[in-house]
Amino acid sequence: MTQISILGCGWLGLPLAKALLNKGFSIKGSTTSVDKLSVLENSGIQPFVITLSEDKTTGNFENFLDHSKILIIDIPPKLRGLSKENFVAKIKNTVPFIEKSAVEKVLFVSSTSVYGDTSTALDVTEETAAYPQTESGKQLLETEQLLQNNSNFETTILRFGGLIGEDRNPIKFLAGKTNLENPNAPINLIHQEDCIGIMLKIIELNFWNETLNAVTPFHPSRKEYYTQKAIDLNLELPQFNDENSSFGKTISSTKIETILSYTFVKPNL
Repeated sequence: MTQISILGCGWLGLPLAKALLNKGFSIKGSTTSVDKLSVLENSGIQPFVITLSEDKTTGNFENFLDHSKILIIDIPPKLRGLSKENFVAKIKNTVPFIEKSAVEKVLFVSSTSVYGDTSTALDVTEETAAYPQTESGKQLLETEQLLQNNSNFETTILRFGGLIGEDRNPIKFLAGKTNLENPNAPINLIHQEDCIGIMLKIIELNFWNETLNAVTPFHPSRKEYYTQKAIDLNLELPQFNDENSSFGKTISSTKIETILSYTFVKPNL
């Protein structure tokens, strides 16, 4: 039975762990909360409390990786608000542990924010040069390079668009807001179920040393999508500023659909 360690069993990592268990894998999972240990254990996951900081790694990281052939890193950089951190340093601190472990493959969850924003219509593929403009995007790109340049293991980078799910959609924050920017920019979102499906496919096909964009091939404008979503959920309509119109980027997931032969299960979001 192949064992996988998942660093970060949160909103995405926990249901991913459950899906992998259903596929017959043995799973070790990390959380930063002692209170969540029982949640992981009751799900059949061997739980670990692990906390990464800029200067050290707290928790039994050696045991967390012990006998695992695959490591999935799914922890978002916390770069908003007052408690900003050096995400690159946090991941860099884990590298010596990975190098000394049995891990051969790393799957790193990144973001399409590494491509930055654009004021003109642009179709973005994995061949498009990354020019991140936000601090989060810059640190994610540096982390991608840190992992992929390490010859001790093979790393696949998975760049997700905006994450949504049955309990998570940006309209809940945008409803009733006024003067919203970029009404004509296309959405680049992906449902939790497809995130999990794609990661399962990468592992199933042993698809490593690659970079993949993961965005549902459904790109209505922000104004069109969020207005309709507000109607569907009986929420107050968001109001967009049509004076400063922009086009923005459209992220392509063609590589996932062709090379992985993946069919999106939530194509219309």
